Amino acid sequence: MAATLCGRLLPKSGWLPLNQIVRHGSKAVTRHRKPMHFLKQKLMAVTEYIPPTPAAPPAALAPRVRKTEEESALAVLLRKDLENLFKECKMIAVVQNNAINAEDLMVLKHKLKRHNISVKFFPNQVTRSFLSNSIYSNMLPLFVGQTVIFVSKEPKVKEMLQALKHSPQMVLLGACIENTLLSYQGILSYSKLPSMTTIQGEIVGGLTMMTSRTVSMLRHHPAHLSALLQQYVKQQGSGDSTNAVTDKDTSIIQEAAA
Repeated sequence: MAATLCGRLLPKSGWLPLNQIVRHGSKAVTRHRKPMHFLKQKLMAVTEYIPPTPAAPPAALAPRVRKTEEESALAVLLRKDLENLFKECKMIAVVQNNAINAEDLMVLKHKLKRHNISVKFFPNQVTRSFLSNSIYSNMLPLFVGQTVIFVSKEPKVKEMLQALKHSPQMVLLGACIENTLLSYQGILSYSKLPSMTTIQGEIVGGLTMMTSRTVSMLRHHPAHLSALLQQYVKQQGSGDSTNAVTDKDTSIIQEAAA
């Protein structure tokens, strides 16, 4: 009897029960931190440590002194030469150099040299330092980039424009002609004016004509008066009496004398 019960209750080898009870492990319970009381929060905020701001280093408080570089002897010499050019020359043109080669530049210099126009090269730093303290300060905007200066003791604008026609790399920006700053359009208008020799010839011709007319007008009345007097003498010599002179002749003589 006992063997029968044991055989029924105990599972056989290789046999699995239909229902199995599996026990899973429960999750670990984490203890949540309780929020701090608002009174304690206020107390902690009031008593919170505030570290002092770090002091500035001594080097940061001292003012920075900019070192002024003295001009070199070459810059001083170039500025003196530039000042002499502005004093001696009546035409100073500023031209922009757009990468002209050495051969074309030599040809341009030769063309300008025929008309006593010189080509000068000065650094923009030297030029701007001179112009900023002179009466030519309005020329400062022209000296930007690679620039060349054409100078001449006499304003030879037509010759300069004629030479620049064959050099498209050289662009004329402006010029100072007889202490007058001109733009490119102003230079073109100035080139259309007649030369000084032509104007002087016209003035001399006008004055000569006026003097010749004045001389002829001054000689007209005495000649007319002398002709009337000669006619009067002839009439007297031919035996006419003094009363033969009519009132009309007397009035004519008086008008001529006046």
